[in-house]
Amino acid sequence: MQPIVTDTADFPKLRGKGGIYVDKTAWMHRLVTDPNRCMFFLARPRRFGKSLTVSALDCLFQGRRDLFRGLAIDSLPWDWKPVPVLRFRFGDVTCTDLPAFRRSFAFSVRNTVEQAGMVYRARETPGDNFNSALKSLMAKHGPVAVLIDEYDAPVAHTIHNPDLAEAIRDHMAAFYAQMKMNDECVRFLFMTGVSKFSKLSVFSALSNLNDISFEAAYAGMFGYTEEELSANFAEHLREHARILGLSDGAYRDKLKWWYNGYRFSGDQPPEQSVYNPVSIALTLANKERRFRATWSSTGKASTLMNYLRRGETVAVDPNGLTGADESDFDVSDLRSLKPIGMLYQTGYLTIKAYDSDTGLYSLGVPDEEVRRDLAMVTTAAAAGQDTAWAAELGKNLRLARWSPFFEGLASLYAHMPWGSTESSPHESMFARCLCFLLASQGMRWRAEDVQADGRCDIVAEDPVGTFLFELKVDDTAESALSQIKTKGYDAPYRAGGKPIWAVGLAFDRSTRT
Repeated sequence: MQPIVTDTADFPKLRGKGGIYVDKTAWMHRLVTDPNRCMFFLARPRRFGKSLTVSALDCLFQGRRDLFRGLAIDSLPWDWKPVPVLRFRFGDVTCTDLPAFRRSFAFSVRNTVEQAGMVYRARETPGDNFNSALKSLMAKHGPVAVLIDEYDAPVAHTIHNPDLAEAIRDHMAAFYAQMKMNDECVRFLFMTGVSKFSKLSVFSALSNLNDISFEAAYAGMFGYTEEELSANFAEHLREHARILGLSDGAYRDKLKWWYNGYRFSGDQPPEQSVYNPVSIALTLANKERRFRATWSSTGKASTLMNYLRRGETVAVDPNGLTGADESDFDVSDLRSLKPIGMLYQTGYLTIKAYDSDTGLYSLGVPDEEVRRDLAMVTTAAAAGQDTAWAAELGKNLRLARWSPFFEGLASLYAHMPWGSTESSPHESMFARCLCFLLASQGMRWRAEDVQADGRCDIVAEDPVGTFLFELKVDDTAESALSQIKTKGYDAPYRAGGKPIWAVGLAFDRSTRT
């Protein structure tokens, strides 16, 4: 089987190793040959192939045709004459404080300028050096291709500190402004990131910058379609299905449930939703005897994690959001970020439906691994803890270690950053937080489970047992347990032969604990 390379986003290295490359060069060709546009911005969640695409575009403009043999663009009209390239990568810029950022940002720009064969003048600002490089390359070789990967990383890394984030944003403004001052020097611009911070000067300075993040024509440029999966990973898919003891059809159904569901345009049909590429790569490379959340194992979205330190963590029900308009995706105001925008930009929500008449979107969690990961990070952030703490809390529940479970649950609710609109929290707000915890453990849960003699607030089923939760506000846990017993909420689950636990939870509305 052709190898799956999971340790690089470097296009030459990937091609040199002979690894599987899902051919996205037809989309690249469409970009670089667009007759009416030459400056593009595209936002996608982390680990969706943005850096690999920027690396491939770098090679394309360098004229390295040998790396594209057998790919779509090799048979399309393209002049392989080398073009000067300035490729910036801001993902690793240090942002602990403003002086550290300035040093690290200048170092990053210096590397790019010198790699392009230009001289970096330490006494000048990064913006001035960018300006000089553009003009010098233009004079020597003609218009320049500018590639900017993770343009938003320095701001995203500091969202939890609005003063620092705004200072960094303002510092970068002078750098991005150079492209407006020298647009005649720019043959092509491709800029990627996770979020569109629309008040970052590049968006206001470049009136001809085209945001293609929601364009249907580029909805499939990142992520894998069903057809791409079959065409590139057929042997790996068959082998993993064999290991799991599943038929091909059953295996593909489970694979899709776990890792497919992303739509990046309202005009993208549901059947054309795409798989998370890193999830597919890790799942098929490792071929474990179970499916698991692989995307989260590569690290957490720093933008979202930093936001959760500030935001109302249970303000949004991710299981179904309707009536969202484009303003809900706006993350321009660093001091008043919107939960829906942050969850969408970081890949925890995706487009489920779009009404072209009203311009409104329906959003939801794309797949099972994201559902679990979102629940885990939300639970951890709500308690002011890390995800390992949330995982241990779930483990205590599974093993019926009630004392540490209730202790952890009390800590979770004590740290909840209730919003101003929740001056008198309703029972559903307490329940939602518990549901996040259950979802993070992969438990099958139902709220308001209809019984013959009433409704159990939450039922969670797991191989280790069934858990019946009844919540009371300004009442007692004994009252909650009594309701479970007298109404026989356990009756539908007795035939399963597994332990059934009745859990009564009492909340104090005044203290919110």
